[in-house]
Amino acid sequence: MPGRSTIEAIHLLRNLMEKFKERKENLHLVFIDLEKAYDKVSREVLWRVLEKKEICTAYIQVIKDMYEGAVTSVRTQGDLTKDFPITVGLHQGSALSPYLFALIMEVMTGHIQDEVPWCMLFADDIVLIEKTKEGAKAKLELWRNALESKGLHLNRSKTEYIKCTFSQERNTYIGDVTIGDQIIKKSERFRYLESIIQNDGEIDNDVISRIQAGWVKWRNASGVLCDRKISSKIKGKFYKTVVRPAMIYGAECWPAKKKHTNKINIAEMRMLRWMCGYTRKDRMRNEYIRKKVGVAPIEDKLRESRLRWFGHLNRRPIEAPVRKIELLDFAHVQRGRGRPKKTWQETIRSDLSYLNLDKNLVTDRAQWKQRIHVADPT
Repeated sequence: MPGRSTIEAIHLLRNLMEKFKERKENLHLVFIDLEKAYDKVSREVLWRVLEKKEICTAYIQVIKDMYEGAVTSVRTQGDLTKDFPITVGLHQGSALSPYLFALIMEVMTGHIQDEVPWCMLFADDIVLIEKTKEGAKAKLELWRNALESKGLHLNRSKTEYIKCTFSQERNTYIGDVTIGDQIIKKSERFRYLESIIQNDGEIDNDVISRIQAGWVKWRNASGVLCDRKISSKIKGKFYKTVVRPAMIYGAECWPAKKKHTNKINIAEMRMLRWMCGYTRKDRMRNEYIRKKVGVAPIEDKLRESRLRWFGHLNRRPIEAPVRKIELLDFAHVQRGRGRPKKTWQETIRSDLSYLNLDKNLVTDRAQWKQRIHVADPT
């Protein structure tokens, strides 16, 4: 998905799973991991790809100069080894390498890629989606042959398969998903672009993962956040810059329930009280703590991020990759029995109702941004 954000890929995958879950149809996901992806790229393949994409000759020469004469050494117990040349792979840590790798993957696999959302590439993160296990097996084998013919290999221990069993039909065993002779791991959850995807389509594990990520950031910054010499307002600004973004990453795509919001809110209040040097025994109200550090309720910030993402989606043309789900035809599938699970669209409708907003307002970006903005206390 060149030129797209990680949130678009996460939204597409979650939205597709919602649609199939709502109609009680199974879905099969294969998450491909490439073995030393950047290190296995042939330089000759790279030059041919750049020429095929009609990159300016001067730019190609500059890139060749960057890679020409590259040497490295290895640190051993005694000393460094002698320098030896590097003639294969992309530079690790270079800002240009992800772009070059994306170009290579686009050219190498363009003839076997299905349309979004059935096949999504984000650098070396690849997910293949099918309605049947046989289709998933066939597609995986096709990708394996295409990649190995160009010198790239699938990591058989890290490539994983998830079966989303949404239907109520009796299970029939039709074999495992394999790479060659090796059975790939079947999982109940997978970390895709730092978002946890569950086989039941829920977000409980992703919420827990985001809270843990927030605590990791908080502990790394505890030298600042717990310093009594620093004012509470400065701590609040630091928290809003470092900790809160980690906690709400990917939350734009959540069909969040009250229990999820409560979990995140409890974690945030523990952090804010700790920053201020209070415990629950001090009986300080949440509103007082938030005003002291200048941090708005995370529930409101979650709503703001969802509506901001909703506005972004609706301003995109209907043929944009991120809106491909809306063009899928589910008319032939009847909705299953029972109350439908909460969906992202239902969450958005609740948010619009809460703020008394008309969804047609999204076309006016400035006004939409003003109406959904949640200001932090001053």
